[in-house]
Amino acid sequence: MGLTKLVSWNVNGIRAITKKDFFKDVSAMDPDVLCLQETKATVQATQDALSSLEGYHIYGNESKARKGYSGTAIISKSEPVNVSYDIGQPEHDQEGRVITAEYDDYFLIVVYVPNSGEGLKRLDYRESWDRAFFDYCKGLEVQKPVIVNGDLNVAHSEMDIARPKQNYNKSAGYTQREIDGLDHFLNNGFTDSFRHFYPEEVKYSWWNYRFKARERNVGWRIDYFLFTEGIKAKVKDAHIYNEYYGSDHCPIGLILE
Repeated sequence: MGLTKLVSWNVNGIRAITKKDFFKDVSAMDPDVLCLQETKATVQATQDALSSLEGYHIYGNESKARKGYSGTAIISKSEPVNVSYDIGQPEHDQEGRVITAEYDDYFLIVVYVPNSGEGLKRLDYRESWDRAFFDYCKGLEVQKPVIVNGDLNVAHSEMDIARPKQNYNKSAGYTQREIDGLDHFLNNGFTDSFRHFYPEEVKYSWWNYRFKARERNVGWRIDYFLFTEGIKAKVKDAHIYNEYYGSDHCPIGLILE
């Protein structure tokens, strides 16, 4: 049996990125499943923007609370056994942040985790989201292994952020409370795929559009593939594709046997 390539990308606007090299980049990566975050579009607009992608099934989720905000998509060569949306909790299901595709051997969940916001004004909400989303993922694991991917909006350790001291407990995405939320996953059966294969490698997946951060590689690693123990034997490699542009994030990948 061949390898399966999963790719995840926060595109920071599906309509904007498709006007750049997006289709050429997707063709070069040739993912079996492509998971997108921050589509910033309705489901219909997402499907329209991706209509030239041949050979894929397209599934989208949109924000009901604010138009043109958040949003996720799964683009899959093979048709999933089942696709579901959100996590079944009204207070967390307003922004189109989650899609779950069930395949024969695992659940694949794309997530765009809420940002704690300017002045950390959404940090309390973010903490309650982290707990609810963890419970949702563990609930699925009872049935079969789980792979979670997307923009988790947290740098896990000093190795995952270019300027840890300046940002710790000051900036959204690098507070101890957010780190604890990711730790809860990693201490309860989930593995960070990139660190599993590359424990010492410094590589980032997001750069601020300001200050020429990407040119200077002043970045953060906030995009992840996490997987549960039941599928560990099939996980063969993890990637951060720094060579692809078009968004303030770059794509990341997971290779399965």
